[in-house]
Amino acid sequence: MGLFHKDIEPRCAYCAKGATLGEDKVLCKKKGMVSPGDHCGSFKYDPMKRTPPKPALLNTDKLSQEDFSLD
Repeated sequence: MGLFHKDIEPRCAYCAKGATLGEDKVLCKKKGMVSPGDHCGSFKYDPMKRTPPKPALLNTDKLSQEDFSLD
């Protein structure tokens, strides 16, 4: 799922109508103080508020030189 995917799960944490106040509070223009995991019918996605997941790390411990040869 990309950052600009159209089917984003609604969350107040990345709604255009909310302002983050720390890690556990969002100030919503419609509902007042809410949890970042909440959502309502007025949700409007703001991609600039969403932090994408960190990429997976490559585990090189199990790789050998043979894994990089073409023969």
